[in-house]
Amino acid sequence: MRRVCQDRMMFVVVGVTGGIAAYKTVQLVRLLVRDGHEVHVIPTADALRFVGLPTWEAISRHPVTTSVHEDVAQVRHVALGQAADLVIVAPATANSLAKMAAGLADDLLGTTLLATTAAVVVAPAMHTEMWRHAATQHNVATLRSRGVHVIGPDDGALTGDDSGPGRMTEPEAILAAALEIVGRDDGEDRSDRPVLRRHDLTGLSVVVTAGGTREPIDPVRFIGNRSSGKQGAALAVAAAERGADVVLIAAHVDADVLVDAAAHRSVRIERAGTADELAEAVQAAAVAADVVVMAAAVADYRVAGISDRKITKDSAESSIRTLELEENVDILAALCRQRRDGQLVVGFAAETPAAGETLLERARRKVLRKGADLLAANEVGWSQGFEADENALIIVDAAGEVVAEPQGSKRDVAEVLWDAVLSLRAV
Repeated sequence: MRRVCQDRMMFVVVGVTGGIAAYKTVQLVRLLVRDGHEVHVIPTADALRFVGLPTWEAISRHPVTTSVHEDVAQVRHVALGQAADLVIVAPATANSLAKMAAGLADDLLGTTLLATTAAVVVAPAMHTEMWRHAATQHNVATLRSRGVHVIGPDDGALTGDDSGPGRMTEPEAILAAALEIVGRDDGEDRSDRPVLRRHDLTGLSVVVTAGGTREPIDPVRFIGNRSSGKQGAALAVAAAERGADVVLIAAHVDADVLVDAAAHRSVRIERAGTADELAEAVQAAAVAADVVVMAAAVADYRVAGISDRKITKDSAESSIRTLELEENVDILAALCRQRRDGQLVVGFAAETPAAGETLLERARRKVLRKGADLLAANEVGWSQGFEADENALIIVDAAGEVVAEPQGSKRDVAEVLWDAVLSLRAV
């Protein structure tokens, strides 16, 4: 937080744009003032068609204007942004998000947003079709990349008879999230306040696979890999917390990897050991899924003749030093061939590029060969990718174009991948 007075009061600018949800923002301003903050409201001209200027002045206890031509001597169009500790735009309409992304400043709110270095929080509100439109999703992604915090929208009743994602988050939740974002620590117990959550996957059915398959050699030994399942589990929990119903199909995973997923009421966990078992479970779950994410590390080969007994040094098989292998089913390619209209299939590729070859080249070849809608490739090695807490991906679309290159914790990477899924669904 840039500036907090000795009495721990913040200077908060609340921008209000022209949506019916503006009536909720009256309560947001009331809550901020009640908590002792200095609040200045900047409505757009359209916002005043929904809630009048006298209301904003009475609630905020400060003069309100929409014009850059008032208080010119005080350079008001810059001063408000410079003074702010926090800027909240609620509701943020599709038009206002587009203007913010483009950096337009044709009114007092626009100039304030360009002049501030404070934390900026936006609470979108619009009809579902407008929220899911590719232009809106692109603008939101642009704003997030610049550090703007997006709260909501929630899923619920809209104007008219419509219902779906696009409802502005409730004022109490916006306040709790905004205070969390600016890092306030005033000693107040906020355990009963809403926690910051995005609900942009609400209504979607998602299947995620995680971990590594194990192909038996005999009752004791197997062919496997070093996948811990951390990335798949992070994808499942992130989707659930954003509102999706999730089936997490877990092959072999490290201890405690599934703890968070198992505790979430929107995640159902199924287990699979071999590639064939995983294929069967995924095919069954994919029938009702909107999105399937194949994050599991599936063995390419299995042993052609599995021994019913442990192969010992003194057994007949011990003289055979070569294992005969046969290919496993290509689960990702099969899903892509069988997907129904509107279903998205996301693949993962753990790669070790050869000399003179790039990860992007490998990703492009694989996404074209498999037919996936998106493919997330990461470079693995002795000390990266598998079993690590961090990850770095290149995400390409079906044409091989790069849509994102996230890196950081596996949860952070998961959030970016779901953003890419949403952007693609909006097209």
